[in-house]
Order: sequence, then structure tokens, then C-alpha cells
Amino acid sequence: MRTHSLELTHWQQDRRALIEHRVFWRGWIRLADLMTVMGVSRAQASKDINSYINNHPKHIEYNKTTKCYEMGSRFRAHYTSLDASKYLEDLLSTSRGLSVPSANWIVYQPDILATSVPSRRLKAIVVRNILLACEQKKIVSIEYQSMSSPNPNERLIAPHAVGYDGFRWHTRAYCFKDHNFKDFVLARILKSELRERSGIDFASDKDWHQTVNLQISPHPDLSDSQKRIVELDYAMANGVAQIEVRKSLLYYNLKHLGLDVDPMTRSPQDQQIILKNSDEIYNVLNRKPP
Repeated sequence: MRTHSLELTHWQQDRRALIEHRVFWRGWIRLADLMTVMGVSRAQASKDINSYINNHPKHIEYNKTTKCYEMGSRFRAHYTSLDASKYLEDLLSTSRGLSVPSANWIVYQPDILATSVPSRRLKAIVVRNILLACEQKKIVSIEYQSMSSPNPNERLIAPHAVGYDGFRWHTRAYCFKDHNFKDFVLARILKSELRERSGIDFASDKDWHQTVNLQISPHPDLSDSQKRIVELDYAMANGVAQIEVRKSLLYYNLKHLGLDVDPMTRSPQDQQIILKNSDEIYNVLNRKPP
């Protein structure tokens, strides 16, 4: 997040962003870091550091013992966003060998484990056709294996978006067989073929555009101390977290939060949260609360 309005070039701002990133996440930065990562001379690295200090006194300070620039008493980020969740996501991605922007800004890579889920094999031609159909507003002829039918069946769909529920990729599409908008799991599309333009008004997919607010609170049977830690976990204010979700992804969100079943059927230490506006939310789904 670049909040300062100094007259700086894009490259100067990037170098200042690296300074703040290294000082905050690593604890210090040396001229050699700027030279190696940004490909500048020692003179330019020194100029960058000194101009940063001149513009932001006491934000970083030189430690003569370690010969490093460290976080100062008035440190605040002006040129980068110190987003903890994003940083952990970058660490997780690099631990998996995936490419992330500015990966060479990261120095220390801790051992990271994450829950494993079965890999879902997606056909490149299917994904390609769905994405092209979204862009060009075309119909796609698909052979689809649903869980409500023992055998695959052919459908004509008009995709307009894709979604990820944390485990599976879907396409949001108008189904010409059922005459409504539905989610289709990409891994269950066995064959696909692009057709003509659809003429469907995707603005009429109300579930895709409509949002609802989940009101999450600590489980009432937790102790006061446990409730406070749950409030911190979910960034609750006055014991409630407001989570805005698209109606089309509502059920997936409830399932991931463990709110698709009666929370009283599990121990409060396992369940931890409840849905305060359960009647309202399940009314949106045209279902009775569990």
C-alpha cells in the first residue's frame, strides 16, 4: 500500500517497498540486499537508503554494531502493505514450489505444512473452453457427470464466471436444460465444445450478484476466556463477526465453517462458532435451519 505522495519513479518506490518489507519481516536490511534483489550499484543502494531516512526520520535506523538498517521507533510502512495473511500465503506458495510476485524479497522460508486434499485433475481443453466462453459470451456443449444421475448427460450451458470453494473449481453458467443459473464442477465436465454466442443476460443471475451477511458468534457453551480467543480468531466486534458472501457461494461458506449442521451436535471446543442469524440465512437458501 503506497500512501506517500513523494515524486518518486516506479523503481524508486519498489526499492523503498523492499526496504520496508525486509526491515519489517526480517528485522534488518543491508545495502547488499538492495544491490542483489534490485540490481543496483552500491552507490545507488546507499542513495536509496539515505533518501528514505531523510523523508521518514526514525522509521529505520543504522545499527553500527551489526552494520544493518533496522526498524526505528517511528516505523510505519508507506510503500508496501504489511498484510500478514498475504505474507503467509506467499510463504506457503513458495514452500510448494509455486511462483509468487517478488519471491526474492523473502529470505527466510520456515518449514510449512498444510492440510492435503486429493488433487482434482482438470482437463486443459475444458478450462480453456469455459474461459473463452466467459470472455466471448458463448454457449458450451458439455458432457457432464452429476451426482444426481448415474450416467453422464449432455447439456448446453452459457458460462459467465468461475468460482473456487476451497476444494473444487466451478463455472457459474446458465443451463439451457434446467432454464436457470447453476454451478458446474469443472472436474465433472468430461467433454466440451464451444458453440455460438448465447444471448443470455448474465445480470439476471441474481444469486451470483446478491450478497448476504453471515453473523458469526462464539459458541455459547464456551468459557468466557475461550469466547474471547474465538473473538480474536475471527476479528469479532462486540462478539460478532460480519462475513459478506455471495448467495451463490453461501452453502459452501456454511459448510467450510461447520455451520451446515446443528452446532449443538458437536462439542463447543470443536464447533467454536455459531450462526446468529441462522433463520435468516437458511430462509435465503429456502431450507430449514439444521
